[in-house]
Formats: sequence, C-alpha cells, structure tokens
Amino acid sequence: MLKGQVADLGSWNILNLKYNYDNKWSAFAETQLRSLKFYNNFHYYEYKGGINYKLNKEVSFTLAAGNYQTYKEGGNFLLPKNNDEFRLWPQFSLTQTIGKLKFEQRYRSEFRFTNNGYRNRFRYRLALMYAFGKQKNDYKPFQLSISNELFFTHKEPYFERNRIQTAFNYRVNKRASIQLGYLHQFDYRINDETGRDFLVIGFYYELFRKENTSTTENKDIQVD
Repeated sequence: MLKGQVADLGSWNILNLKYNYDNKWSAFAETQLRSLKFYNNFHYYEYKGGINYKLNKEVSFTLAAGNYQTYKEGGNFLLPKNNDEFRLWPQFSLTQTIGKLKFEQRYRSEFRFTNNGYRNRFRYRLALMYAFGKQKNDYKPFQLSISNELFFTHKEPYFERNRIQTAFNYRVNKRASIQLGYLHQFDYRINDETGRDFLVIGFYYELFRKENTSTTENKDIQVD
C-alpha cells in the first residue's frame, strides 16, 4: 500500500542560482525537472532567468523569461509534446511581518508563446513563513512555509489551476539553502501539465558581489 502511494508521488526538482549585485539589484537563473511518478515518467523541464529590484524590505519587482517543455504522459519525455513554450513575465511581490510570521503576496502576469498559440495568464500567490532556530548573522537557519497559488486566464473558463505547497527550508550557510516540500496541483481543463502530488527537492545558491552585502535574511523559496 505504502509502496504504491510512493510510486504515485511525482518528483519536482529545482536548482536555483542567484547573484546579488547589491542590496537592491539581483539576477537569478533556475532550472526545474519534474516527473509524474517517483523519479520516473519524466514529463517536464524548464529553464529561466531574470532580474530582481528590491524597492524596500516590503516591495520587490521581477522581470524574467524562460523556456518550458511539457511531454506526453506515460513514459520519460515521450513525444509528441503537450506544450513547447517561451514565456515572459513581470512580477510584483509584497511582504509583511507580523510578530514571528512573514506574509507574502505575489502577483505575476505571464505572456506565453506556445505551440498552440499565444496565451495570457495571471497568477496570485499567498504565502506564510515562520523562521526559527539559533540566529546566525542576519538569518535563522530553519523555515517552515505554506502557500496557495491561483492561476487565471483571460478566456473562459478563466480559472486554470490551484497549487498548494508546504515546505521546510534549511539554510546551510550564507550562500546555500536546501528545500524539502510537498506540493498538490489541481488543473482545470488545460493540457500543458498534469495536476498531481509531488515531492519537492530544491537547492538554492547565492553569490555576492561584495562580501559585506547584507542579503542573508530569511526569504521565501517556494516553488516558482
């Protein structure tokens, strides 16, 4: 019974590299690899990059672009593809701290150039984070988080997807963070990806132009 449940759990793997130019400007590159079974039936990969501008501690902006490839179900990278896509997306994030809890609201518009034509999509994510552990410099090493993200489009039926995630993050040091999480994705009448349950494993690494740049505060590293 347990073996069958594990086999039906997909994998969601993330590798993220971030370069901090200063306390306001940064750039990132990320790749993801996903499977519909437990490290089998690989059906999706993406790679993307962008720039971030942090207006202050609460407000930040992002502009990014990437390539997103979704394959047919039933095996590892089976053809034909369900979707071959280039995507451009601006993003606005607003955070607020109340006591020991940090809330984040993220708004994103996606301009999607797919093999089925052009599409628009709008995403809204609400996340709650709790950092804990012995303080190290400007951060705490552990973080628990939960988030819910809604996906909409400008055409009927308007609602496309709901994505819920819980995660545990461990900051190994100033530069490296590891994430372990569980994600449930529900899709409504779309065929570019399949809604399932996923084990999320992420590795995040940061570079700094100046060693004394103070950018090591706890941050949300939810699935993007």
